[in-house]
Amino acid sequence: MRFKLEQGDLGAGFEDVLATPHLINRWLTPKSGSPSLPQLETPDGGWVQDSSAIVDYLERTHPASPVVPDANVRPRQHLACYLIELLSDEWLIVPACWERWHFSQADNEPNHRRFNEQQWGAFLKPEGNGKERRQAAATFFDRAFGIDLPPGEKRGPYQGLVELGCTSHTLGAWRQFQEDLLMALERHLERHDYVLGGRPSLADFSLLGPIYVHFCRDPVAGFDLRTRFPLVSEWVERTNAENSLNARRYGQKLYKVDGSGVLVAFNATSDGGAWLADDTLPPTVIPILRLFFDEMWPYLSDSIDVLTDFIGSAGHALGDELPRKTFTASPGFEALQRDQGELTTSFSIKGVASRRMVVPYQMWMLQRMISALSPDQTPVLERWLDQFSRGKDLLLLNERLKGCAVEKRGGLLFSRASS
Repeated sequence: MRFKLEQGDLGAGFEDVLATPHLINRWLTPKSGSPSLPQLETPDGGWVQDSSAIVDYLERTHPASPVVPDANVRPRQHLACYLIELLSDEWLIVPACWERWHFSQADNEPNHRRFNEQQWGAFLKPEGNGKERRQAAATFFDRAFGIDLPPGEKRGPYQGLVELGCTSHTLGAWRQFQEDLLMALERHLERHDYVLGGRPSLADFSLLGPIYVHFCRDPVAGFDLRTRFPLVSEWVERTNAENSLNARRYGQKLYKVDGSGVLVAFNATSDGGAWLADDTLPPTVIPILRLFFDEMWPYLSDSIDVLTDFIGSAGHALGDELPRKTFTASPGFEALQRDQGELTTSFSIKGVASRRMVVPYQMWMLQRMISALSPDQTPVLERWLDQFSRGKDLLLLNERLKGCAVEKRGGLLFSRASS
């Protein structure tokens, strides 16, 4: 939204409202049916919940400065954006959340629990003084998360990590995935300012979510990012477009003095400040996409089969509610999404096998990704996808998703008949 505003494509702009517990319970949930954040109130009084849906809404209503390349003109770049969005939102978030909560437990060093109390307290008790804000967070961590209980008794994000397949058995593999992604992005940023060249896209804003909030802001991970991945740190400032002390923002003018002593503005953004021409993807983006196909795509493919079987079973009637997008098993669906439940599946991360819950929201994201792909572009995409493990399977998604079609209504998800 800041990007579109700076490009003159957002009219009078927007107000960024802190969603306190009072507003979540008394305003957002009654309006949208969901307490999940973020939510956008539109000028006509409508509500859009979740960052992906908000991006879709803004692309439709403010198209002059797009962040998603046109699928008819740039099919490879278009698809790459959505694949990286899935990888960021639904896979990278796992080690990101582990970083936050592992280093918030009392006995772990280094430790950033006090910082976490400060930032959560600013949300939980914004009207309180500094001491009261921190105490509110400390109390919440204890009651809601069981932050200092033994491992098997913890709740909240600790339980969510288990349900997402991050355990002592798989932790090293998740952290290796995190390392591989950050290293690939660091190498890419040696040549380009953004994922697709010299202009930000959905791929950048999606990666920014977990990297900024967890790997950059959280102190323990933030030290590691700044000292080992300085170009990623610079990209965070540039893409976030706030507090850009060292990183030039998109469109920011730099100045030099010409031979006549006159101050002249120039643009130093890579690639002429544009996405690469001819639907080109930099070679340095391929390792990031390969992480999607090697690590996440087999799990998504199996999830399609599991959700299809569940929707077609006697335990579900077409049109009924499905588990929503949550970091933990959705309320009311815990037995299905935990342990060996009907909505779990085996998966592998860096060759380490385990089990995790199936998330119907990811099927909605896949539907959304393929809905814009033109059949005319299939030959182009088929050749391009051939370099990835099971890459061409993506082109079969229309048929495979028919048995697990998902409808999103605000923050809630429902099964629906395939169109």
